[in-house]
Amino acid sequence: MPGNTKLTPLLDAAQANALLAKVYPQLNGESADYEAVDVFPGGCIVRLKATERHLRPGGTVSGPSLFTLADIGGYVCVLSHAGLDALSVTTNLSIQLHAQGRSRADRRPLPYIEAGKESYGV
Repeated sequence: MPGNTKLTPLLDAAQANALLAKVYPQLNGESADYEAVDVFPGGCIVRLKATERHLRPGGTVSGPSLFTLADIGGYVCVLSHAGLDALSVTTNLSIQLHAQGRSRADRRPLPYIEAGKESYGV
């Protein structure tokens, strides 16, 4: 996977999922729709197991579901590399959709993160 190999993850995907369940229980509730699949130096892979509640008519994954996935991806990347700071926040997020988000199990790596003195950029 591409990534910033200068960064070393402090948490693996299972630890990131456990942390999400602890500090952000409202994300998944009883299901595990959003999950970290892999964490690697400088990046991560997160997945949405899209169900009917995430879809618009025609089987398109809704924009709010995709934004949540992107936000969780950034959160998992930062937490897995910066450590257990549950108060990390997303300050800017922009998505350009060039195709419909279909309900299928695609796995694509989140672009690598860059570490600054005070912040991480995804």
